[in-house]
Amino acid sequence: MALTIGEMGKATNTKIETIRYYERIGLLPKPARTSSNYRDYGQAELGRLSFIRRSRDLGFSLDQVRALLGLSDDKNCDCAGIDRIAHQHLVEVDRKIADLQALRRELKAVIDSCDGGTVAECRIIEALGPEIST
Repeated sequence: MALTIGEMGKATNTKIETIRYYERIGLLPKPARTSSNYRDYGQAELGRLSFIRRSRDLGFSLDQVRALLGLSDDKNCDCAGIDRIAHQHLVEVDRKIADLQALRRELKAVIDSCDGGTVAECRIIEALGPEIST
């Protein structure tokens, strides 16, 4: 099954420039070329791009994706390395959630401090403005 770069992009919802970028940084192998010099992808490349895309959608960094791909290429490898990368990512996600919850509380407090009135008296604008030391 031969696919063009456009077909790969459509099948995985990935921009063509992103596919080219993944090739440049080595996440995707350089594809074979047709006699007309078009990129010629197969099922293996489609599967690899789908894996990359799904990993990125889940927030894994490019370095983490590279490591996951390296580990997944060796089918006889113990999956402990994959578990470790996924666990580290989960810790990062939990930290980001905690940061967002703190941000939400702070933003809600600023919004709740608004009593209406004019912009000159607006507590939201005041809270967002620079702190002036006296």
